[in-house]
Formats: sequence, structure tokens, C-alpha cells
Amino acid sequence: MPELPEVEVVRRGLERWVAGRTIADVEVLHPRAVRRHPAGGADFAARLTGRTVGVPQRRGKYLWLPLEGAESEGPAGQAVLGHLGMSGQLLVQPADAPDEKHLRIRLRFEDAAGTELRFVDQRTFGGLSLHDTTPEGLPDVIAHIARDPLDPLFEEAAYHRALRAKRTTVKRALLDQSLISGVGNIYADEALWRAKLHYERPTATLTRPRSTELLGHVRDVMNAALAVGGTSFDSLYVNVNGESGYFDRSLDAYGREDEPCRRCGTPMRRRPWMNRSSYFCPRCQRPPRASS
Repeated sequence: MPELPEVEVVRRGLERWVAGRTIADVEVLHPRAVRRHPAGGADFAARLTGRTVGVPQRRGKYLWLPLEGAESEGPAGQAVLGHLGMSGQLLVQPADAPDEKHLRIRLRFEDAAGTELRFVDQRTFGGLSLHDTTPEGLPDVIAHIARDPLDPLFEEAAYHRALRAKRTTVKRALLDQSLISGVGNIYADEALWRAKLHYERPTATLTRPRSTELLGHVRDVMNAALAVGGTSFDSLYVNVNGESGYFDRSLDAYGREDEPCRRCGTPMRRRPWMNRSSYFCPRCQRPPRASS
């Protein structure tokens, strides 16, 4: 599942290639791709036709295209929310390029730029949906999502208080999108390795300086991933030009089971965790006593 750096890479590509363009028509090629739009594919296409795409926005892992034009219905407008799921891709392609095998939705534009926006999804877990926006500009269905650590308005003091009150473990807190958005399994493991914290460390034991340090590592690892286009383990995550990211070559923890810790040389370990895996160094990231 794409995390904040991967979604931000896609957002930046869409801003370059799609912002300010007016939609000429929409072709829905698979009903599951618009299943979150209850009125169906024909209504989805009709509501988008003639609308102008604003500057693409993101909060955490969520990406949306604000819409301008006469069809705005909410107090602050409407937006197309993109659910990338496990394999969703938003690709900007030449209009005469062959269709991808798993092409689900096509957006054509009125201008003569010669490119169109395609939603491609092999596993059909993702999709596009139309929503009213809040006065803050978020699609209403994600209004509960917290700000992400790269957001200038993210409040560190409030996050620390929430951690102390949550009475959970640190990795669960990092993945709780109501506390902090954008962090997924990969970057949680990377930040925890950098901070020398075990994933089962109780949040109640984190001092303010320790949680501030952890947030710094979260930001550092995400910015490092952004600089190289995100993390790609296969061809399912690509940017709008179909290119993979390269941060998988720089991972210190995730996916490195039995490889030596880059800090102390101890073999890295993997443990099942909430239907996922957690990767950690048993020497640098000592488990809390209750988890020993």
C-alpha cells in the first residue's frame, strides 16, 4: 500500500500534468473502479465532464483532485478522491498510447496537450469517487484524518499529548491515521530503527524529547524517500510517468530479515504483527520487559 512519500510523488506529477485542465469526457471501463460512487459509472462520468481540475492535494496517504466549475454542490466545492489501494496507478499517457491491460478509468481533456489521465488497477482494490468538500477543502469522507508529519500545521505538542493518553504501543500509534497520517508499515519500521525503539514500546513511556526525536526520524526517512521517488518493490507502484522509486535500496530495517544491522551487525529479525510484519534489530531495539 503506498504511503505518504509515494502518494506525494504522484501528487506532484499530477500537479505538473493535470492541474488547470478541463475534462472533456470520462470513460469508466470497470464498475469496481467507481464502486464508492453509489450512483454508478455513468453518473460519475457526467458529473466530471466539463469540470476543471484544481491543484491536486494530499493529506497523509489520501490524494484528491479539487474540481472547479458549475457542478459544485457542497459549501466549498467537490473533489475526486483517489483510492490507490494495493495496485492503483494514476498515469499521464499520450492519448494514442496503447491501453494498459488493467485500465479502469480514462479522463480526456479539452486542450491540445495530447495527454490523458488513466487509472490503472490490477487488483481492483482502488478506485475514484466524487465527494463534497469541507470548508477546509478536504473530501468529507476523510475529514477525520489527522495531519501528516510533513504538514507545516502539524502540532507536535498535541501529538505528544495524544500519545501519552492513547495507552497503546508505539508502532500502533504511528499507524493510527487519527493521530498522525501518512505513516505505514515500511516507514514505521524505518523510523523506529533509526530511533532505536522497539515496536511494542508503550507510548505512555515516551518522554516529550523521545517522541520529538521519533517524529524527526519519521520526517527524515520520508524526505529521503521522496528524494528518490518513493519505495517500489514491484511494478505496482509507479509515478505518473510509469517510473519506479528507488528508496527500497536504502531501507535499513524493512525487508532485511537475517541481514546484518547497519548499526551494530546483529542479524535483523522479522516478527508477525497485526497481519503484517515488523522488522527490527534485537540488540539496538530492545523489547520492553512485558514483551520480552
